[in-house]
Amino acid sequence: MGTWTSIFHDNTDDEITHAAFLNAYLASKGANRVNLDQFRTLPSSHATGARQIGRLTNLMQLTVDTSWWTRYRSDNKNPDFGDTFQQAIPGLFAGQFPAIPRSNADLSPPRHLQAIANTAGFHFGFIEQGGTSLYPSLAQRVTDPEVLRILLSLGPTEAMHFQTWHDKAGNAPPLTDPTNGLTFPDLNAPPFGGEEFQTNLIMPEPTIFLRRTFPICSIVRPTNTAGAAMAALNALTADGLFIGQTPAFFTLLTHLAQRADAALRM
Repeated sequence: MGTWTSIFHDNTDDEITHAAFLNAYLASKGANRVNLDQFRTLPSSHATGARQIGRLTNLMQLTVDTSWWTRYRSDNKNPDFGDTFQQAIPGLFAGQFPAIPRSNADLSPPRHLQAIANTAGFHFGFIEQGGTSLYPSLAQRVTDPEVLRILLSLGPTEAMHFQTWHDKAGNAPPLTDPTNGLTFPDLNAPPFGGEEFQTNLIMPEPTIFLRRTFPICSIVRPTNTAGAAMAALNALTADGLFIGQTPAFFTLLTHLAQRADAALRM
């Protein structure tokens, strides 16, 4: 848990710097900064030590799509071709579960607290694989060379985050949460196991790319640029990350995503 905590902090620090840099860059070009402070209204955890401040996101009711695990291990499928993938942790995709203790009551029994930590690990993997795909997807719509440089510079850090969380999620111990029945199976044992599930395999397996007639290639996936920003927003919404947010919040984010997807490379 201690190692995971330090990675949480490092990952968060990186993302804070990305937001600060991008807003400073927008201001330098005379554009409006993006400020979502008016939407920081979601409640904090009531566990000891949690800061009681308004939150943008809800980490207490997540429905985590863990198909990223098998997507990056497939050697004959690619989401850019419309392919779908098996869930690594089916239970996480079938309910709503906390990725942080909601109160001190969540600190026990030990298997319940460990299930919360496991959920957080797989959720971080879900978030970071999305970022890994989003930067190359949007880079294809960029005209200004300096903006392209920014996307090509920030994007690889998301891939570093993703591979780290892919590795850490593989260390999540198999268990069943006694409070809600959420099960984290042993991914190395039947009916799991093999290249699709083995926990010490974290490199992108070569797969089809651009055309099925080409040789398979190790790639980030997906990278199709059409509707990429809106797809990211829809995925985060389905994840439960914005449960409790206002219609105005979704209107603003939809507007931003639509503008990003409407950009045309000259």
